[in-house]
Amino acid sequence: MCGIVGYVGDQPAWPIVVEGLRRLEYRGYDSAGVAVLEPEGGLRLRKTVGRVLGLLHDSSGPAPAGCAGLGHTRWATHGRPSEANAHPHTDCTGRIAVAHNGIVENYLTLKTRLQKQGHEFKSETDTEVIAHLIEDGMNGGLSLPQAVLRMGEQVQGPQAIVAVQEDDAGSICALRLGNAGGVAVAHHEGQGVVASDLPALLPLIGKKGGGKKGGGKSGYLPVGFLEDGEAAVVTRQGITFLDRAGRQVAKNLRTVSLDDVLVDRGGYRHYMLKEIMEQPQAVVAALRDRVNFTAGQVTLPELTIADAELAGLRRVVLIGCGTSLNAAQVGRHLIERLAGIPAEAESASEFRYREPFLDEKTLVVAIGQSGETADTVAAMEQVRRSGARLLTICNAPDSQAARLADLALLMRAGVEVGVASSKTFTASLTILNLLAMRLGAGRNHLSRQVSQQWVDQLARLPGLIADTLGKSGAVEQLARRYYNYQNFLYLARGINSPIATEGALKLKEISYIHAEAYPAGEMKHGPIALIDHAMPTLAIAPSGALYDKMVNNVQEVKARDGAVLAVLTQGDARLSGLVDDAIFIPDAPGHLTPILATIPLQLFAYHIALRRGCDVDQPRNLAKSVTVE
Repeated sequence: MCGIVGYVGDQPAWPIVVEGLRRLEYRGYDSAGVAVLEPEGGLRLRKTVGRVLGLLHDSSGPAPAGCAGLGHTRWATHGRPSEANAHPHTDCTGRIAVAHNGIVENYLTLKTRLQKQGHEFKSETDTEVIAHLIEDGMNGGLSLPQAVLRMGEQVQGPQAIVAVQEDDAGSICALRLGNAGGVAVAHHEGQGVVASDLPALLPLIGKKGGGKKGGGKSGYLPVGFLEDGEAAVVTRQGITFLDRAGRQVAKNLRTVSLDDVLVDRGGYRHYMLKEIMEQPQAVVAALRDRVNFTAGQVTLPELTIADAELAGLRRVVLIGCGTSLNAAQVGRHLIERLAGIPAEAESASEFRYREPFLDEKTLVVAIGQSGETADTVAAMEQVRRSGARLLTICNAPDSQAARLADLALLMRAGVEVGVASSKTFTASLTILNLLAMRLGAGRNHLSRQVSQQWVDQLARLPGLIADTLGKSGAVEQLARRYYNYQNFLYLARGINSPIATEGALKLKEISYIHAEAYPAGEMKHGPIALIDHAMPTLAIAPSGALYDKMVNNVQEVKARDGAVLAVLTQGDARLSGLVDDAIFIPDAPGHLTPILATIPLQLFAYHIALRRGCDVDQPRNLAKSVTVE
């Protein structure tokens, strides 16, 4: 959840950029840096490991001067936290500075090519290839915006990129590719700001800045939010928006107020939709500093258990409630496959009321977003008394769960306001992939070749999620067709069966429609009696080993006049011709389909809830954290 701030205007850039970074500290980070274009020419960089405050305590000299610059707070993905790896990064000449959110999926290929051309790299990051690609374009005669757009054609994966160049102290260029997180741009009275989140715009919208809305009071600011493939050039004179081809485009700006900035929905109608759209960034945050992408290994430094102890484990027990229980069910499949150890998943609310057999050879994984859920915390206390190893996956570092557990794997998903969990579920599944891989490696059950394949696939995951989120409009159209139904049946098999349960849960939580989920093989053992024209079935049937089984289940529903809406792999001609409606997800390995299939189910529930006039962010009778039994 890295933060980016860029400023150009008639004021010193250094204090404005640093203040913007401090306002983005809530996103989390491990290092920070600022690049300022000095009045006499040249880029001045200052970086620190740790908090933004460290930038102010630098003893290398006075603060950088100049009225244009950019800053960044980094969460490490490629390369450990260090000043060399902190953003902004520069090209060979030191004339171009770049800050970046996202993962460059093909960075090794690009880096190898650039090195053969004579480019020298100074960091371990994937971001540095962006600066060198821009340099390549400008050496070929392109302007900074043209070179940024050309670079955007070469990198793979969702990205948010901001660049400045030494010879042009009057402009900042920003580019968004896919759903890489927000890129907001604003301009007022000769000052322009680029930011990854609205709180960094406060210098323009506070008491000393801000425009007027309809000729009224100050404290309003027109803001543009970049979409996939859009670029913006921000100067003292204003903002120019460009499409992928470099053509100037008109863009509707959204007027934001001080309240919008302080309680930011990022331009979305609801927090839940914002959080659904933040899932590519949630995956990046969950991966950061836990994977060596070059070596194809999961490091997971928080899991401070020796390999000998991992090899001695007899079983893994995963517990959680609601959405976290569904994540645990997916985790069971992953751990048994990759670690070669028996695994089970159980509701924490039931686990605490029986006498489970637990000993020092058992690893218990407690999953929860808030870390304060009463049933999960009580179950963890029971585990503590048993002598079993206790690990928690949660989103709150200071929670009861984090304090109770021997070890904590934090989701790092950022604040989730919507009661119905979305990005924290995706973060949980990402971490469970990492945990399964680390257990498999520690137990000598996972080969280096398979580990490299899974790491490469995880690097592609944010881009695959972004592609899936791009189909939100198609899902909204389907919601218009199905929102009047009062009952739904969700079906899936294998590792996707818990995703059917999660999809049904989301529909119940926010649209108040009754929905049940079953493993598809159980349909003939009772639920098939409910099938008729008034009971739609949502079938999760991506390509894979159990695809033919799902085809048979769909045919059984169709034979009984049931309507079928299916989540299918892109390009599936067989089932798409059989079902009534289809939602497509990208082709991906089986262990990633639970994450990808979850996305359209979240969007489906969201759009149906909107059509039914429900309170999406605060559904009735529900609380974000269930702190009483």
